[in-house]
Amino acid sequence: MIHKLELKSESLHGSFSKDYQPILTIDSGDTLLVKTPDIEWGYSSSKNEERVVFESAVNEEDRRHPMIGPIAIRGAKPGMVLEVKLNDVVPGWYGRNWAGGFKNWQNDSVGISETKRIQVDWELNATTLTGTAQIGGRQFHVGLEPFIGLMGVAPSESGVHVTSPPRYCGGNIDCKELVKGSTLYLPIGVDGALFSIGDGHALQGDGEVSGTAIECPMDLVDVTLIVRDDLELTMPRAKTPAGWITFGFDEDLNVAAATALNDMVELIQEFYGIEKVEAMALASVAVDLRITQVVNGAKGVHAVLPHGSIR
Repeated sequence: MIHKLELKSESLHGSFSKDYQPILTIDSGDTLLVKTPDIEWGYSSSKNEERVVFESAVNEEDRRHPMIGPIAIRGAKPGMVLEVKLNDVVPGWYGRNWAGGFKNWQNDSVGISETKRIQVDWELNATTLTGTAQIGGRQFHVGLEPFIGLMGVAPSESGVHVTSPPRYCGGNIDCKELVKGSTLYLPIGVDGALFSIGDGHALQGDGEVSGTAIECPMDLVDVTLIVRDDLELTMPRAKTPAGWITFGFDEDLNVAAATALNDMVELIQEFYGIEKVEAMALASVAVDLRITQVVNGAKGVHAVLPHGSIR
């Protein structure tokens, strides 16, 4: 079945909790068609339409990224895996990103913590997948690679959890590889899974170094949700057009890299039926370790095994 959700405050929230009531309950294999707001909780469908700002459907002291959901999936139980198939991702007509103007390690490292914070306004074309902005008196053009920054299920731990750091159950992963045609696998921690989605990005470099990608609304996100009882995962995993991906998240980038690497080595073992040390040798010649982002509290590393790189 296909479920089309209207973009409205009643469908939005900005934090995770296993106690939030689902806005919709679906069957495994059902598809969702949604629009998502921009990072500042707004949406405009065209230059001629006024931007509408939405509220959260739940009482939140620290709401951050606006998310559609939670969506409950019948039959989802802790220990199972939620398969999230990204059938289509269509960005809206505008986007924004910001840089400088506050103290963090990356701004300190390039000497822009004390500068004025700038906002760059982008005009986006979803047909040609191009973006245009005026920066420093010049016009710049980029090719777009739209993806969803935030997809996750509710943590099993009690309480309310902010959206910023990615977790074992997904969330604000901000991996630019999760484009149309990708499948994300998330460990389920609570009954019903309680899936949420949001944080559209039109383009982002690995690292997301200023703290923001081209943050944009999405005119269409088409996802299919499937409950898998034949998989066991403790961290997210993905199959993307670029290859198989494993993830690591931690404040310590070394720890995040170690987690992503270990999961990838074990995945290679699973694929080829070899010993772990043998899988490590293959990983060293075929796998890329990439910095997903360094700005969300828990830094991210993703390991990529390109399709066809080992035969």
